[in-house]
Amino acid sequence: MKQGKEKDGLPEKIVVATHRKARHLYEILEAYEAGLSLTGPEVKSLRSGRASLDGCFGRAEAGELFLLNFYIPPYRHSSEASDPRRTRKILMHRLEIERLSRRIEAQGLTLVPLEVYFRRGWAKVCLALARGKRGPDRREDIKKRVLAREARKSFKGRYRG
Repeated sequence: MKQGKEKDGLPEKIVVATHRKARHLYEILEAYEAGLSLTGPEVKSLRSGRASLDGCFGRAEAGELFLLNFYIPPYRHSSEASDPRRTRKILMHRLEIERLSRRIEAQGLTLVPLEVYFRRGWAKVCLALARGKRGPDRREDIKKRVLAREARKSFKGRYRG
């Protein structure tokens, strides 16, 4: 991913982990940026780029959002012992949390993290409001990709400008 420059000379976004299967397993409806509540050793471990979003999801409980099953390996130079898959709090505005939790409960949607990154030194997560795909939906996506690939092949080399 191309990373642009911000005003202060720092990269706009340093991607740490991506959930590659998310777009395959879910139909993404909306995306949100949120902060993560982490401990010091977790931040250092994240900066080393060894995190995994596989099997990770968000949940709304008591007016707060939480990220469950997000794997951050223990920082090797830390004496503090912590659970690598502990539940972490998602930091968003109260109104956004209320709107998301209503949609999750009413429409049966899922909160899926797409990527974790650092923006201006702060750990952020890109969350998506998503609907799970069933078998036929996945097959339709595969058909569309195959047709697009065949169309590109048929035009390849014909038009030279």
